[in-house]
Amino acid sequence: MATKQWEPCDLPPGGLRMVQECGPVSHAVFRLSRLHNLVAGQILRETGLYRGQEVLMMHLWETGPQRQVDLMKALDTDAATMTRSIRRLEQAGFVTTSRSTEDRRAVIVAATEGSCALRDRVTQVWRDLEAATVADLDDAQVAAVLRGLWALERNLLHRAGLD
Repeated sequence: MATKQWEPCDLPPGGLRMVQECGPVSHAVFRLSRLHNLVAGQILRETGLYRGQEVLMMHLWETGPQRQVDLMKALDTDAATMTRSIRRLEQAGFVTTSRSTEDRRAVIVAATEGSCALRDRVTQVWRDLEAATVADLDDAQVAAVLRGLWALERNLLHRAGLD
């Protein structure tokens, strides 16, 4: 019986080989997600933001003050995660929160004037992350990657009953 020849980017025999063999695409997505988050965290460190907070801030800068529940929907996150992120951003002076005048139960989240100083830097960080992610890919390859990722997302949305 011939043994499989392992490529340099594959895991060595043993370890997570079963994971890779049972779900090579899922394993690749897992590894890519972990690496993307690692690099994003490294690039973001100088801004004082944690991974994910830059997307929240970019959304607020682009759209203006939002109800917290609307931010949760826009960023596809849960209440606990959003509350924690907003609390950290508020402590850092990047956002303010206030009760809605129309619905006292609703919390309105707004970017502070001081946070606007970060806007250009965060935009550049996001561009740097994109450049690092698609380095050495031409436009056709980037388009193919996007089509593949959209297909995977559709598959998982369907499986989760969210389509």
